[in-house]
Amino acid sequence: MYLPNVNDEQDSKVKNRYVFSRRNLWSGFLFGIGLVAFIDETVFHQLLHWHHFYDKSTSEVGLISDGLFHAFSWFATIGGLFMFADLRRRHTLWLTRWWGGILLGAGTFQLYDGLIQHKLMRLHQIRYVENVMVYDLIWNIIAAVLFLIGLGLIYRTRSRLQAEKAIAHEHQ
Repeated sequence: MYLPNVNDEQDSKVKNRYVFSRRNLWSGFLFGIGLVAFIDETVFHQLLHWHHFYDKSTSEVGLISDGLFHAFSWFATIGGLFMFADLRRRHTLWLTRWWGGILLGAGTFQLYDGLIQHKLMRLHQIRYVENVMVYDLIWNIIAAVLFLIGLGLIYRTRSRLQAEKAIAHEHQ
């Protein structure tokens, strides 16, 4: 007859953490993209009227592009939250890794927006003013900080995961 012991429970916990570590990361990443996109669209597009998602056409086209952008942000947010709920239901939620994913997703989206959409594709600018460089620097510095903090949290959880795996293998 097999009786589980503490080591079996620890092994199971380590295996679950390893198996679901990617899902924790992706759930946070999607939520982070959706959250920052939602904030961008709500604050800069709707409340401040600084720009539309696509500013190379009429105001009507700009509003349609904002609506599509808003829908994208909600799909990403809801998708990330569904994954989050599944992780909680399975008791495999790893909050530090999830927050790392949020910050990485937020920083990635904001860097993509600031560098690719604003500068390379020129879909829109942050704000149409004489010296837009100040706005660009602030936008991209904040993005880089979010990105780096997210990477740091993910690296920390990865190091912990590897240490737990090594300890679990010693007990076998």
